[in-house]
Amino acid sequence: MGRLNPLTNFIFTSMKIAINTRFLLKDKLEGLGGVTYEITKRLVQNHPEHEFLFLFDRPYAEEFVFADNITPIKIFPPARHPFLFYLFYEWGIPPVIKKHNPDIFISMDNMTSIRAKCKKLLVMHDVAWRHYPEGVNKLVLKYYQHFTPKFLNTSDKIVSVSQYTKDDLIKQFNTASDKIDVIPNGCSTDFTPVTAPQQQAAQDKYAEGQPYFLYVGSIHPRKNIPRLLKAFEQFKTTSSSPIKLVLGGRMAWKTGEVGEALEAMQHKKDVIFLGYVSDTELPQLVGGAYASTYVSLFEGFGLPILEAMYADVPSITSNISSMPEVAGDAGLLADPTSVDSIAQQMLKIWSKEGLRDQLIEKGRIQKQQFSWDRAAELYWESIERTIAT
Repeated sequence: MGRLNPLTNFIFTSMKIAINTRFLLKDKLEGLGGVTYEITKRLVQNHPEHEFLFLFDRPYAEEFVFADNITPIKIFPPARHPFLFYLFYEWGIPPVIKKHNPDIFISMDNMTSIRAKCKKLLVMHDVAWRHYPEGVNKLVLKYYQHFTPKFLNTSDKIVSVSQYTKDDLIKQFNTASDKIDVIPNGCSTDFTPVTAPQQQAAQDKYAEGQPYFLYVGSIHPRKNIPRLLKAFEQFKTTSSSPIKLVLGGRMAWKTGEVGEALEAMQHKKDVIFLGYVSDTELPQLVGGAYASTYVSLFEGFGLPILEAMYADVPSITSNISSMPEVAGDAGLLADPTSVDSIAQQMLKIWSKEGLRDQLIEKGRIQKQQFSWDRAAELYWESIERTIAT
């Protein structure tokens, strides 16, 4: 029995929905994998009347087959290189689409299949490569430059994770505004406020028993780690504070500048690199922080700001791209290109009485705009609009 969608006057019967789930990797749900997990799990569970095809590019973990209405399909080859991107999207996916004839194909990772013959919904997280091409492998950059306009043009609808990214797509590629739905990311419910003893336990575990500023993310040029280190050095010299700077994240390529900035510091003993932090460990690390320091040069969304907010931890973040959109008035904004500006905000949150508590209170209001449950509802509306076009 079909039902009428009041938004489109389109009657939906049982549908078949194909989703690119190649980033659902066991024990590696960071970034795109995390978004894919949170959205697909809710779509499947909220809509048991529909069939879902999960398209993987390698052997999949059974934990990602969330329900009986999922058919997992492994497609060759594993898409981890531009040549393999092309083979996966343009030669691997189209035959599967033709065979199973889904009502829609959703691709969650900035890329889609140009040759697939069905309705297509593309999720765009950012076009950072357009602004910082030097931070991208040259072959990957050429792939993005050539294919991104085609991905955008051949998709029926586009989901953007922030208003900033939507505006960027319109500006950079002349994408029609009414083709793009803005659906902000949510935050895992694992991120919650910690008690005073739990905060002390985190300090003991990660920061030699001291309060700490926290950065979580890859150690990558676009993340602006050298300036963060220099700002922390300036803050330590000015304040004589016992606070540490803890950095959690994998070391991405081109990290030499980070090492150089660290070696030049007088207070380098107060900087702690944890390396990769597991999903199970991350909420404790975030919840125990004095403040998050996320002063990236560019973000399509900026999930660590939201994770900190959910844990009642205020953020010092950048005053550019999407980050003010996420932080609202619950964060301190700095010019990420200015060491002085970042250091001043560190000093401000450390020394100004009551400011941290005020930001936490504002964060409790701001975070209500962002939830995965709400995002999944908006995704479903976008799916229905896409099919109805």
